[in-house]
Amino acid sequence: MTTERQSPRYSDIDCWDPGDALEAMIDGQFAAVAAVRAARTAIENAAKSMAARLKYRGRLIYVGAGTSGRLAAQDGAELMPTFSWPRERLVLLMAGGPEALIQSIEGAEDRAEDGIRLVREHEVDTKDVLIAVAASGTTPFTVACLREAKRAGALTVGIANNPDTSLLTEAAHPIWLDTGAEPIAGSTRLIAGTAQKVTLNLLSSLLMILLGRVYGGLMVDVQATNEKLLRRSEDIVMRIAGSTRDQARDALGRARGSVKLAVLLSHGCDLKAAAALLERGGGQLRKALALIGQRKMDAA
Repeated sequence: MTTERQSPRYSDIDCWDPGDALEAMIDGQFAAVAAVRAARTAIENAAKSMAARLKYRGRLIYVGAGTSGRLAAQDGAELMPTFSWPRERLVLLMAGGPEALIQSIEGAEDRAEDGIRLVREHEVDTKDVLIAVAASGTTPFTVACLREAKRAGALTVGIANNPDTSLLTEAAHPIWLDTGAEPIAGSTRLIAGTAQKVTLNLLSSLLMILLGRVYGGLMVDVQATNEKLLRRSEDIVMRIAGSTRDQARDALGRARGSVKLAVLLSHGCDLKAAAALLERGGGQLRKALALIGQRKMDAA
């Protein structure tokens, strides 16, 4: 286990000048990003397979324990406000339950039976995608979740920082992050944790792009849950549709907050026609706008 090994480089880190210790740990963060870059192809392939599975239905399931589980849960939770990922299509499975998000639950990560039970209770099946994260790649709870989901026909993605471990060998899409030893031996919240966080960010963001929840670098599925996000929604409609703020606000009101529908309304569609165009475009605003353009050309 390279993540558990003591690194000779850091063996006297407690004796170093604080600035030198900090510099060494910063170097470790760059090493984490380098490890993610090395896994780029695996991340891309996983995202494309996930998009194909989740295009119309199915749930995105995050699994982990300890630091890895908290990072996974954070990534999943951020998909709802940022991309309007439906709450009913998101499952967060944390060893030890919700309490483990803020405190350590003794022995939770070792209970493989809990992982099997949770996957069965959530009735995971062929429509779903499960992302399992563990620095060691051997955490019993996490590996059990992945195995049971795989048995049920779900698409599985395994993210680990040690090679040739169960989580990687059994996942349909293994993503190995070669981060090596930590500045503080075994403290995978450092280099390994950073690499996991970056990987989860990239994986879910690319997935949302592929699913049409981004247009022109803009969050066109953002949920306006506060004043800042409401103004952002207006700004997005204004930028894409070329409308004034009052027009954007009116369109968003008629579209019940949907940026995509508001843009289509700003192009002269009524609500029913806008919804139909978006449906024909597979939920992708770019395709729906192209359909409007084609319709205008045909009319001319």
